[in-house]
Amino acid sequence: MDAILATPFQMWMTFGIIFTAVVIYSIDRWSLEIVSTATLLALLLFFQFFEVLDPNTGSNLLSAEVLLSGFANPALISIIALLIVGQGMYQAGALEGPTRRLTQLTGNRPWVTIILILLVIAVVSAFLNNTPVAVMFIPILSAIAARAEIPVSKVMIPLSFMCILGGMTTLIGSSTNLLVAQSALLSAVDGAQRAELNISFFDFTVPGLVLAGVGAIYVLYILPRILPQRQSLSGELVGSSGKQYIAQIDITPGHPLIGVKSTAGLFPELKNMTVRMVQRREDAILPPFEDVELQLGDVVIVAATRKTLTEILASKENILSGMIDAQEAPRGRGGQNLSLIECVVAPGSRMIGRDIQQIGFRYQTGCIVLGIQRRSRMIRGRMKDIRLEAGDVLLIFGTRKNIIGLRANRDILPLEWSAEEVPDITFAFRARTIFGGVILAAASGLLPIVVAALLGAVAMIASGCLNIRQASRAFDRRIYLLVGAALAMGTSLEVTGGATYLAHSLVFISTFAGTTALLSAFFLLVALMTNVLSNNATAVLFTPIAVSLAAETGADPRAFVFAVIFAANCSFATPMSYQTNLLVMGPGHYQFVDFVKAGTPLIIIIWLTFTFFAPFYFSGF
Repeated sequence: MDAILATPFQMWMTFGIIFTAVVIYSIDRWSLEIVSTATLLALLLFFQFFEVLDPNTGSNLLSAEVLLSGFANPALISIIALLIVGQGMYQAGALEGPTRRLTQLTGNRPWVTIILILLVIAVVSAFLNNTPVAVMFIPILSAIAARAEIPVSKVMIPLSFMCILGGMTTLIGSSTNLLVAQSALLSAVDGAQRAELNISFFDFTVPGLVLAGVGAIYVLYILPRILPQRQSLSGELVGSSGKQYIAQIDITPGHPLIGVKSTAGLFPELKNMTVRMVQRREDAILPPFEDVELQLGDVVIVAATRKTLTEILASKENILSGMIDAQEAPRGRGGQNLSLIECVVAPGSRMIGRDIQQIGFRYQTGCIVLGIQRRSRMIRGRMKDIRLEAGDVLLIFGTRKNIIGLRANRDILPLEWSAEEVPDITFAFRARTIFGGVILAAASGLLPIVVAALLGAVAMIASGCLNIRQASRAFDRRIYLLVGAALAMGTSLEVTGGATYLAHSLVFISTFAGTTALLSAFFLLVALMTNVLSNNATAVLFTPIAVSLAAETGADPRAFVFAVIFAANCSFATPMSYQTNLLVMGPGHYQFVDFVKAGTPLIIIIWLTFTFFAPFYFSGF
């Protein structure tokens, strides 16, 4: 950018705007949307009145068109489209079966499963683009965490960080690595240096494995303890409250529980449920259940959480089929959106003192009552024998249209925040096929990631796996505005010469402290800059500087070039620094400050590891 007529005033003002934005992001007092929009507006206004002119054309190199171009960035479009693909996987319940099988492999040790998956992610990321790898495993880890009742915020950032660590071990592990390798060849000062900088596939695998190994110890064993226990709003209000509902299972012809016997007083097939009673004609069989075999016509009264009942509805196990069929509930076909909602029996309701059958709830509302909760005591009886009281909570199941219609019912009070859609597994195979196609097309290079992601998003909607409303809900405006503002900040810093100024200042200061100190300080600068600029921009900007530093000091040029590779991959401290960070931000329900707290120690760990390892591995130190 030496030919650009940027003034020191413009450069320092850019520093000031970026520094202010990062500080405000970190204190987490205002929403990401407001801070991103304000930062973007500050840059637009400043460079509107203090233009950076191209000496050849006289045009403003930081015009509104340039600063706003980030909103059309292919990486940003890819992320939004991939979020829609992930939403389609959820709506279709496509991972319910695979997740159940994975958790069964390690029994009651979900963290063992999670750690093994994270290690697999690191290995795969060494040979495939990190973005499709993250897309592949985000829904899997989310489902495992939900099933094991582990906050999803504990696993999403580790997923992203393991992708990044694995990607720094081979030449094709990250696009950053390839850019540095190409830029190093172009920057070589002579033929000998060009031959030395002709980086092959595994040239930096040894130092990469050392750094990734040390980083993985932090990610797997320390990071989960640092990360917040945070769920989505719906998860906090609905997901794991532990509230028990009374539900009943009618053993109808062809029911999967016919012939099931009790073992040690329990029914193992009814996982996460407490059997309160088995009604057999006129006899009530109470626990403990000794050698009880379920028969046609039995009514099993169970206590279960909403989460358990939802999982049963979303699975292929028709355990609740008898009760649902008896109430003539709608089935999930043809794209119907089935939902669950909690409703409170209102004071003065006409339902008080009557049971579900007497009320004719299905015929009045089009919905069915899946469970009843009474805070005062645990009910032991069939649902048709339970006479409702004011304050009882009903777990209601029906189509979205009928659930919305409950708002006009004066006998019950719908708890709007508790509404949740039930995945429709009839589309699971379609969703898996589309998802696999996106991964295959992107990983093989058949299609660019942005094209594959957009194609997958459209296919999810066109195939009925999700509708437009559900797809729009997957759009995360925080990510959209954050990335747009971050790209504008990075462009401003590069065009005004701010990044080059920092590099030259570092060289001047570090020349008095020796080559090792210079290499260490250079690594730290690149690692910090990659969290403000994009990692690819940082790589292209600092690789020529690295080659020049090696020539000036007489040290092994690979040491400085590899420093750029590893440091530019240290995109841990901000969400906008790497695509995988942005991908996990929504599913993990993270704030900006979460990445700062989680990523800063990892950057320091990798920086110190490189500082102590480099003098033993490279020559000239």
